[in-house]
Amino acid sequence: MEEIGPGTLYLVSTPIGNLDDITFRAVHILKSVNIIAAEDTRKTSILLRKYDIKTKMIIYHSYNQKSMTPRIIRRLKDQQTVALVSEAGTPGLLDPGYDLIFKCIEAGIKIVPIPGASAFLPALVASGLPTNRFVFEGFLPLKKGRKNRIRNFSLEERTIVLYESPHRIIKTTNELHTSLGNRKCVMAREITKKFEEIFRGNLQDLVLYLKSFTPKGEIVLLIEGTRNKKIL
Repeated sequence: MEEIGPGTLYLVSTPIGNLDDITFRAVHILKSVNIIAAEDTRKTSILLRKYDIKTKMIIYHSYNQKSMTPRIIRRLKDQQTVALVSEAGTPGLLDPGYDLIFKCIEAGIKIVPIPGASAFLPALVASGLPTNRFVFEGFLPLKKGRKNRIRNFSLEERTIVLYESPHRIIKTTNELHTSLGNRKCVMAREITKKFEEIFRGNLQDLVLYLKSFTPKGEIVLLIEGTRNKKIL
């Protein structure tokens, strides 16, 4: 196994559901570093117990990142090793880890990414929509800029990948259908978990389907790109 470099920040991807979806390398790193900076220590502790990882954890989330970022950087400058893990999946992607990563780059600290699980890539490759070109949009704005973002999708030729919460998915699907028309779409829900579901159809089908039950869990929504070339 690789030697752990002093003063290095490791970005360790962790499972998004199924705890078996972790690499040997990730387990080795988590066992070997001085400290694990976890977005949710309760969830991370479940993973650590399964793999008999006894490394000390500290909490690093959006509520304490301003005070914790300089503390972690001081540890790294003192040649300690730190593993950053998000609540689930790849750290730094739509979570507070981005701030720490950016500040470490500014401070000249070495960063090593440890690849692994994510939600949108499995959803994309299983969707049946084009994968050669896609755009990841994350979560849509709740209010300001939301309409313009959706309107801009009308000219997007690449497959569009969104994250959405269960209590907003019906609203979002309705807005997309109204703005974009009846495009092909895929809803991937609870990827890697017991109740994993992949719905394939079009936006109108999905609107009707979502009226039949109350969706739960993490949702990835994919929409086909426009087939109409933009006229300049």
